Amino acid sequence: MEMGLNNKTALITGSTKGIGKAIAIELAKEGVNVLINGRNYEEVERIVKEIKLEFPATSPQNATADIVDVQQREALFHQYPDIDILVNNMGIYEIMQYEDIDDEVWNKYFRTNVLAANGLAKYYLPKMLHKNDGRIIFIASEEAVMPSGQMPQYCMTKSMLLSLSKSLSKLTIGKEVTINTILPGPTLSENVQAIIEGIYCDESIPFQEKERQFMIHNLPQSEIQRFIKPMEIGRLATFLCSPFASAFKGSPVRMDGGMVPTIY
Repeated sequence: MEMGLNNKTALITGSTKGIGKAIAIELAKEGVNVLINGRNYEEVERIVKEIKLEFPATSPQNATADIVDVQQREALFHQYPDIDILVNNMGIYEIMQYEDIDDEVWNKYFRTNVLAANGLAKYYLPKMLHKNDGRIIFIASEEAVMPSGQMPQYCMTKSMLLSLSKSLSKLTIGKEVTINTILPGPTLSENVQAIIEGIYCDESIPFQEKERQFMIHNLPQSEIQRFIKPMEIGRLATFLCSPFASAFKGSPVRMDGGMVPTIY
């Protein structure tokens, strides 16, 4: 399906691996000029070259910056003052017990997962509204609506992104600008795959079987009984960025593999 995104420019934060990289690749497939973001210049440049090689008709660019740092964020705005699509994907997570989370940790998660994304939206949204065209997507998690209790500091920030997305969407009334949140379920990032391989390192079985056993014993509520592929989230994000998704405004879009029960 032609998504009508050719020659658009998209900034995807945290896009050197995992969901962010998958979104960048899927957008590039549609002719989008992607701005690859991360904190390490060489790592970002490697992904830029990889995407340019695979999609030579596009112009991927290096957008190295620690977007949590206000000065580096300002420098990024100076380098790329105008974009069509913003995907706020960058975030941190860690399993922690509530009693071990002090104010410093709460503040770190708030600054990283919420304020950094808000800072980008606050700069680019007025420009999108002025030209009456644009897309902003926040990557949240099923933990935003169904906290497991294992990462309260992370869940708090993802719930905040849901609220922020809806609040900002109220500013787009009557405009061809949309702001939405994607809520992925457990996803097979590079880190997750390494964890699974480590758990079953003594067993000579294919990764698919390791994945199946892990899901049975740890995530039985998953209806797909496998991890979501980053590419799947990338395709959903690409659709939401397209002109065909203009009616999705302020919507939380769940892609949780059936993890979250629906109450009618």
